Amino acid sequence: MNQGLSTWGWISLAVAWGTILGLTIYCFSRVLLAKRKKEPGPTDKGGRALWGSRIGLILAMAGNAIGLGNFLRFPVKAAANGGGAFMIPYFCALLFLGIPLMWVEWSIGRHGGVHGHGTTPGMFSLLWKHPLAKYLGALGISLPFTIVVYYNFIESWTLGFAWFSGTGKYFGLTTRDAMGQFLHGFQGVEHNQFFASWLPVIVFIGLTIFLNYYFLHKGISKGIEVLAKIGMPVLFVFGIILAVRVLTLGHPASGVASVNEGMGFMWNPDFSQLSRFTVWLVAAGQIFFTLSLGQGIINTYASYLREKDDVTLNGLSTSMTNEFAEVILGGTIAIPVAVAFFGVAETRLIAQEGAFNLGFQALPVIFQKLPLGHILGAMWFFLLFIAGITSSVALTSPAVAFLEDEFKWQRAKAVNTVFAVMLACTVAVVAFFRFGFLDELDFWAGTFGLVVFATIEIILFSWVFGVRKGWADMHQGADLKVPRIFKFILKYVTPVYMLVVLGGWAYQEAISKLLMKGEPAANRPYLWGARAMFLGLILVTILMVWLAWRKRKGQEK
Repeated sequence: MNQGLSTWGWISLAVAWGTILGLTIYCFSRVLLAKRKKEPGPTDKGGRALWGSRIGLILAMAGNAIGLGNFLRFPVKAAANGGGAFMIPYFCALLFLGIPLMWVEWSIGRHGGVHGHGTTPGMFSLLWKHPLAKYLGALGISLPFTIVVYYNFIESWTLGFAWFSGTGKYFGLTTRDAMGQFLHGFQGVEHNQFFASWLPVIVFIGLTIFLNYYFLHKGISKGIEVLAKIGMPVLFVFGIILAVRVLTLGHPASGVASVNEGMGFMWNPDFSQLSRFTVWLVAAGQIFFTLSLGQGIINTYASYLREKDDVTLNGLSTSMTNEFAEVILGGTIAIPVAVAFFGVAETRLIAQEGAFNLGFQALPVIFQKLPLGHILGAMWFFLLFIAGITSSVALTSPAVAFLEDEFKWQRAKAVNTVFAVMLACTVAVVAFFRFGFLDELDFWAGTFGLVVFATIEIILFSWVFGVRKGWADMHQGADLKVPRIFKFILKYVTPVYMLVVLGGWAYQEAISKLLMKGEPAANRPYLWGARAMFLGLILVTILMVWLAWRKRKGQEK
């Protein structure tokens, strides 16, 4: 039987929203009241780019973290894994995994930037005086680059659907099956009555890559920071408008349930789910991915800080901005409105089918049933596009920074080279998408690889570099004194947490994925092709690291 928010549901909602809102207000009040430090300009004495303002830095960091997963992946995972009860392992993961790793990556990044390294090969070599360190750091370049190769393709869907919503191109397709055919036609999975060629998807992916190129080419303060200062406020305004519209729907005349029942489906806790290890694993994974940890991006962005710039308050502010977008906005829009129009049973089925079916099939059907549906649909998909482009620009930054810092290339040359390689790889993703090429890259680079990299990172920081030295470095110029309990968490709890997550992931998913269990035989050659591309990018990065250090030694001699 469908039901609205129960007593425990209201408690779950109040605790989650209250915690996020309280910490967000606290962080930004501290940021605004903090003593302004002298900002000498957009470059340091060594010529490295610097952030132009603190707010721009925080918004750029938050833009990096806030992505499609906040609005699509989180509500699906929460609803499928205990509803309000899911927030218990979620907040545990945020406290013991997310925030500590956020501080670690900010600290490693600033430490590396002060010594002229904007990427993790150089940063890791500073933490661990061993020849192997820089090659472990190569993952901090190859992983985000592999992700952005397919992320741009997904991002282009959001831009395309923003246009299709505004122009009403899909209006009249009132079933999820019809919207599924429309989506597949646009993606190039099949040519049908909606799309007879690859031209539309090529246009939108071309425009997406051009916009990424433009903001990266303009640099840190004039490109990435400008994008964040414009894009993030627009994202939050659109998100708040959509959330308020959902909450005021009541029981839509053309719906089958009420929004209150949708909020109940999202937030009523199923405490029996907490006994399943998988739920805790999913919660840890969600925190991990939503904060963009283990990707080398935060490290690169933090490398453009000055030596005395704060990392503790900035890191916490970034985390809370992301959580506001995810828990309050992401948890209010998609799932509750889907329940109102499709009912609990079908929404559960939609969630099981995946986040993209929720965002690109279910919601377009709903927009057609709402007043001003063209505008609401365009706002929803443009919101997703902003979330996507702020993340994709960040994902590309480590590769650009590596060429700038280690090979001393001009930014234009570095950006042009990175995008040339990206375009070549993206062609394969688009051409072989229907064979599972994208999903294969996403698992090895965007799931398993990130966990491995973050595990290496926390061990190097807490055990090799030393938590005592790392703690002192973290608090240099700090505007927020981190409670000393986190010293213990950084050394013991977070590394153990990461090893458990890695072991559980490997046990539950990696082996079956490696053996391609359940995959059609026709798809396997393409999946091997995706693996070959991923391994090839890692090997090329390792080779580039070797060449950079060889060049450095030659210059020293």
